Amino acid sequence: MDKTASDTNPVQVGIEDGIGLITLDSPPVNALGQAVRQGLLDAITKLDADDAVKVVAIHGAGRMLSAGADIREFGQTPQAPGLPDVLDAIEASATPVIAVIHGVAMGGGLELALAAHARVGMAGAVLGLPEVTLGLLPGAGGTQRLPRLAPLDAAIGIITSGRKLPVEEAAELGLVDRMSAADTPRAAALAAARDVLAGDLATRRTGEIAITPDPAVLEAARTRLAQKRPALAAPLKALEAIAQSGRPIAEGLKAERALFLELMESPDRQGLIHAFQAERAVKRIPESDAEPRPIETAGVIGGGTMGVGIATALLQAGIPVTLIEMSAEGAETARGRIAGNLDGAVKRGKLSEEARAARLEMLTAEVGLDHLAQVDLVIEAVFEDMKVKTQIFRDLDRICKPGAVLGTNTSYLDVNEIAAVTSRPQDVIGLHFFSPAHVMRLLEVVVADKTADDVVATAFALAGRMKKVAVRSGVCDGFIGNRILAHYRKAADYMLEDGASFAQIDRALEAFGFAMGPFAVGDLAGLDIGWATRKRKAPDRPEAERYVEIADRICEQGWFGRKTGRGYYLYDDPKRPVPNPEAEAIVAAERERAGITPRDFTDEEIVARYMTAMISEAARVVGEGIALRPVDVDAVFLFGYGFPRHLGGPLNHADRIGAEALIDRIEDYAKDDPHYWQVPDLLRELAQSGRTFADLNADPNRE
Repeated sequence: MDKTASDTNPVQVGIEDGIGLITLDSPPVNALGQAVRQGLLDAITKLDADDAVKVVAIHGAGRMLSAGADIREFGQTPQAPGLPDVLDAIEASATPVIAVIHGVAMGGGLELALAAHARVGMAGAVLGLPEVTLGLLPGAGGTQRLPRLAPLDAAIGIITSGRKLPVEEAAELGLVDRMSAADTPRAAALAAARDVLAGDLATRRTGEIAITPDPAVLEAARTRLAQKRPALAAPLKALEAIAQSGRPIAEGLKAERALFLELMESPDRQGLIHAFQAERAVKRIPESDAEPRPIETAGVIGGGTMGVGIATALLQAGIPVTLIEMSAEGAETARGRIAGNLDGAVKRGKLSEEARAARLEMLTAEVGLDHLAQVDLVIEAVFEDMKVKTQIFRDLDRICKPGAVLGTNTSYLDVNEIAAVTSRPQDVIGLHFFSPAHVMRLLEVVVADKTADDVVATAFALAGRMKKVAVRSGVCDGFIGNRILAHYRKAADYMLEDGASFAQIDRALEAFGFAMGPFAVGDLAGLDIGWATRKRKAPDRPEAERYVEIADRICEQGWFGRKTGRGYYLYDDPKRPVPNPEAEAIVAAERERAGITPRDFTDEEIVARYMTAMISEAARVVGEGIALRPVDVDAVFLFGYGFPRHLGGPLNHADRIGAEALIDRIEDYAKDDPHYWQVPDLLRELAQSGRTFADLNADPNRE
């Protein structure tokens, strides 16, 4: 192969038997940064001008064609050449250009393939245009070229959802012209190029395919997207761009670009980009330089919902698990539930049948803690009782081998107190999973006073293996998420007692963007959980604190939500819950008992009070150092509590409102309840200095 570029260049160019080969070689994901874009443009220009080159083939070095945009360029001033110009040059090439889709072709990577004159797929490849998940639309021809190749309804679904699709589905839709059985992408590129030369693989310019988008299909999609809650700008703008795909390609691309630039300035985009970057930002922790301990085996104590979920997550990560229950019957029941979870993963396409069988072989269900003597990691997942947990840790201290990581899945309890009953507090850490643990992505890593750095590093490495988002938390009641939740949930209770209905509060917050309102969430989680927490904390409740007893009265009836068929709502039809009239009667009785005359609340006031309460406690959590940075709080709520992703998290949203406006709200609300509504010190500091929570994320002293 006669190379015309240095091996150190991110784009390699060569000629072999009249075939021009362009290789993207920018590890790890062949991101389309400025150097790659320039290399591509130079390569296609050079090869198209070479009479000896009869066909050009593009493929990626390493694992994939390209994962798309270079995230390091997010928020930066764009540098020429832009990707649309590069892809237009590829499509305009007089020399036929083919692209090999292997590994991953996402975003700009797929748009690159769409601009080629033919596409060859390799088994296992995944394609997609995820731009809408970042508040954008495909801005390098994706909305114009994809509908020219695939049926309109399929193209709309792919573009407006951002979903990934397997290459086999892409081939069925017409996005891929041929599947290749070649051993390597380079071999696939050469074989496909030879087929072009032999006339066995047809090529054409995608932009020259004439289509007429069906107005009825477009309108049905527009109605569907507008009804989504929240109705985000990006999918609707993307649909608007797709509607232009019946025009000449140059006109369609111009319209697409204008819509893309509109979205670049939208608040949704800022929030979604922040959410995207939060997943990476939380990995920067003070213990990053520590070497994680090897975790080859794990033990889980407790076969309830949480223990079963944690065991499932560990097995899915390829870690053998010994699950401990109190009886042989309980152990067998837990094993069956784990098998059911793995069956669900197969149905969702997350595991093959073979992988499911292999994972189940890695599970041992036993009775007695002595079976954990040689495991590398133990995660205790019994109910929230300090006496029970401390006794377990005394036993683990005696049983487990030196260096074993001892984790507790407590949601609220003091990890320092748990660690103190062992002779090895440096090995103890909080690992707060969210239910269902094999599905939810968040893992709060609770670092106690004496937790060793390498144990923290081990927890973050473990989260990576389980494909979870780990967030570092200090020790306090409820840690980051549940502490903040306990505070803002009171605001919902106060509004309920003061006159808003629980159905209105839920509807208002769902319209704001939450998947479920707080009362529906309570029913889903089980009202008995919050009841137990309130009873535990009752002796320490300040006299000045307003306490709403409505939830307690509902629990006293044995109504714990979905699992009992009724709570705030009735679940005779679980898919269509309706307000529970008897719960409404309890609300009315409690208002009367408390001497409260109900008043009306607007949906806007409900959202404002709820969000201000959330932000207030979040600011205190950051100010006290429980969370390292505001972005850590945002990540907890994005990945564990269903916070609207387009808002970027509570403290990202706080910056949109502004510190001074938030202080004004709090001081206004405090006229009626000065104990609950207090201005956090950090919020006042930000208002006085003119800084934002975003500024604190960029402050290295906060790490």
